[in-house]
Amino acid sequence: QVRLIESGGGLVQAGGSLRLSCEASGSGRASTDYTMAWFRRARGPEREFVALIDWSSGHLKYGDAVKGRFTLSRDNAKNTMYLQMNSLTPEDSAVYLCALDEFESCRECYADSREYDVWGQGTQVTVSS
Repeated sequence: QVRLIESGGGLVQAGGSLRLSCEASGSGRASTDYTMAWFRRARGPEREFVALIDWSSGHLKYGDAVKGRFTLSRDNAKNTMYLQMNSLTPEDSAVYLCALDEFESCRECYADSREYDVWGQGTQVTVSS
């Protein structure tokens, strides 16, 4: 059973930076054929795609709203994914959620939250103006 735990959220002023972490625990799997991603939920039920990493290849993707400002990285030894967020604006305020796609049945559907199998509980990011 895999658990995802986010951390690093908080209150930051516009223009500031924040780094989020997502630690995967209890994975205990030999295969690295999975995708880990960041989504965010500003309001309502919709989860907006932020960024992902294909764990085996290291391939990265970013949502249009965060390109050039956010950077995803990982630490294989710690089973941890990071999201460095720079030049934050109030529009970035949201609950940031870590997600895992174990099956990758639809590579074109990476931005669809319904493709992801495991979710963390989220960490709140609030950007003040």
